[in-house]
Amino acid sequence: MSRPHLQRTRAAGDEDPRRASRRRASRRNLGSALLFLSPWLIGFAVFTAWPLLYSAYLSLTDYDVINDPAFVGLDNYRALFADPKVALALGNTAVYTLVQVPLSIVVALALALLLSRAGRSAGFFRTMFFLPKMTPPVAVGILFLLLFNGQNGLINSALRLVGIVGPAWTTDPAWVKPGLVIMSLWTVGATVIILLAALQGVPEELYESARLDGAGFWRQSWSVTIPLISPALFFVVIVNTIAGLQTFDEAYTAFFGAGNTTYSNDAALFYVIYLFQQAFQFLHMGYASSMAWLLFAIILVVTAAQLLISRRLVYAEGEASR
Repeated sequence: MSRPHLQRTRAAGDEDPRRASRRRASRRNLGSALLFLSPWLIGFAVFTAWPLLYSAYLSLTDYDVINDPAFVGLDNYRALFADPKVALALGNTAVYTLVQVPLSIVVALALALLLSRAGRSAGFFRTMFFLPKMTPPVAVGILFLLLFNGQNGLINSALRLVGIVGPAWTTDPAWVKPGLVIMSLWTVGATVIILLAALQGVPEELYESARLDGAGFWRQSWSVTIPLISPALFFVVIVNTIAGLQTFDEAYTAFFGAGNTTYSNDAALFYVIYLFQQAFQFLHMGYASSMAWLLFAIILVVTAAQLLISRRLVYAEGEASR
């Protein structure tokens, strides 16, 4: 059979056997991949995608768990802007996040710099710094009340030893959020580990060159260390910001758990706490769902702004080499 006749036969409907074999192999590979991914896909669909879509629907309804949802359109979203406690909770959350995120990163970076010089003992201290992260948040909330009690707490007792009268951390609204910020430093271990890994990736040759040029520790830190670990810094800023905007466990345990009315609650009323109250104490599921979507929008906008800012501040080694 001549080649032109073979080409005409294939054009009439016959498929190249090699191409057909590759196509069948590709379909088998796709089927195998989907089979291995199916547990995650099913879990994502059942526990993430469906609740997400259902909460979007509930945010447009009046739903109290007992009765069927009643469609109310955008009424829940309009009520958000008229609710003074939403503004209070957002303000408390914003203040806490704006103070806690920079402070925790500064402390974590300082500890990571110390660990980078610890030598053989670095492994032990890494474990010690990370262990508090494993502490249950409820235990941290109870520990907060024990340490920051204005009368006989450990913090104020230590301050009295040096002649300082400590504030009423748990009852004075001006000191509630600073106390929670200080307590949050207990769990900076994860950030320390991330920054330590970034520090260990900085070439030692750059420090040697900086020292030869007469740069001291602070100049080396500003001109060498910070730029080269800026991707890790940017990552922990985003992660900690999202975590700060979702603060719940410790503050709820300390100020709202078990019907607690002894301490000042309004100063510790964070947004997710108020959302939880609306959903599970007052059974305003539709209103709580609209609050959740508002928080999602806020986090989305804040993260997008951080991404835009990072284009100027984050060092990209690949782009620099070009």
